[in-house]
Amino acid sequence: MTSLAFARAAAVAVAVAATQSPVTPPANKYTPAQDVELGRQAAEQAREQLPPLHDDAVSAYVEDVGRRLVAAIPPDLRHPEFHYTFDVVNVREINAFALPGGPMFVNRGMIEAAHSEGEVAGVMAHELSHVILRHGTAQQTKATPYAVGEIAGAILGSIVGGGLGQVISQGTQFGIGTAFLRFSREFEKQADIEGCRLMARAGYDPRDMANMFRTIQQQGGSGGPQWLSDHPDPGNRVEYITEEARTLRVENPIRDTRAFDQVQAHLRTLPRAPTTEDATRHARNRPVGTAGGDNRPPSGRVEPPSTRYRPYDEGNLFRVSVPENWRELPGSNVVTFAPEGGYGSTGGHGVFTHGIEIGVSRNESHDLQNATTELLDSLAQSNPRLGRASRFERTNIDGRPALRTTVSNVSEATGARETLEVYTTQMPNGELLYAIGVAPADAYDRYRDVFERIVGSLRIET
Repeated sequence: MTSLAFARAAAVAVAVAATQSPVTPPANKYTPAQDVELGRQAAEQAREQLPPLHDDAVSAYVEDVGRRLVAAIPPDLRHPEFHYTFDVVNVREINAFALPGGPMFVNRGMIEAAHSEGEVAGVMAHELSHVILRHGTAQQTKATPYAVGEIAGAILGSIVGGGLGQVISQGTQFGIGTAFLRFSREFEKQADIEGCRLMARAGYDPRDMANMFRTIQQQGGSGGPQWLSDHPDPGNRVEYITEEARTLRVENPIRDTRAFDQVQAHLRTLPRAPTTEDATRHARNRPVGTAGGDNRPPSGRVEPPSTRYRPYDEGNLFRVSVPENWRELPGSNVVTFAPEGGYGSTGGHGVFTHGIEIGVSRNESHDLQNATTELLDSLAQSNPRLGRASRFERTNIDGRPALRTTVSNVSEATGARETLEVYTTQMPNGELLYAIGVAPADAYDRYRDVFERIVGSLRIET
């Protein structure tokens, strides 16, 4: 190569690099070894509770795609401690998730919805990028610290639902567990960009990632893909992925699609996959594990709420202050704060008699009162003795218009009447944020001011 040709090539390389979006791994107080242990524990629980697809052909195919992507990880993002595994889950929803340290779970429904192998690789590259950028533990770095063993159970709760606080509907997606899987828009964009680069190095057209996101969006709405809930759109997602793809050269492009076609044809011959709700119902009804709380029923004997409050920072989700003698309960798909003696297990699942839960649910209504009514209706499905709201009081949460109402219920743990105080507000993305305080009916007057103070301290980060 002449010096002039070399100079031109170098100039082109510099120009391409300059057009690419920089991706820098965020600050992280956890070690890579802690990522591995965290992911290992959560993956063990996931394999116990999520239905595997026992099919060697499909498993081998997903493993091949995963290994091709892992081989494309750039040297500066390689973590020798990480152990990458790829499990296929036999459920129909479009979803995939990866845990810190390397375990990845791909729903059968995602493979069936894809139009090409590149689309499958696009979702997997995105999830793999969250792992190599260590987004899960980086996000928790901003939040209240937890022991690795506690967090593992919480992650699983956010995946399969259930756990402590069954008063909350199974459709909710929030909490310390979800803090490791429900990423900020900044982290989502980083995973999109780095995922594009992994795809190109692995031989896939990065534009297929954008195509798969279009497919996911088209199948959204009520009861739509779980992936949408856990992966908020940073805005103009398809556009910036397409723009990034223009700066990349696909190395050794993959042109043979026979393996993908054969796997999809094979899946069509199998019995239809169940929904995640149906598949995990039995797992949710099992006793709560030690990571999520206490297998004993709540005693109902609790200390009065402390007048001193402790702040909790849930990363990119919210900040809140609660009485310092209440603890946060990992293992749920919502954030639960309750005092000792006020939580435990009964009937094979977790309950609490005193405390508050905070969560977010998807809904199709743009009217706050209608959305709140839908939430209460969903609670009534699993709580047949839940009373109906007679009045909605207008208030605010962190400056947002909000509603407050109270409803009566009969405690599953004690058989006594209890009062639920429900606060709701709508988020900019249309989701409904709610806080539900629970106290025995004869003690409600002593807890109302506590619930009001907790909700008043909420500062929403998303």
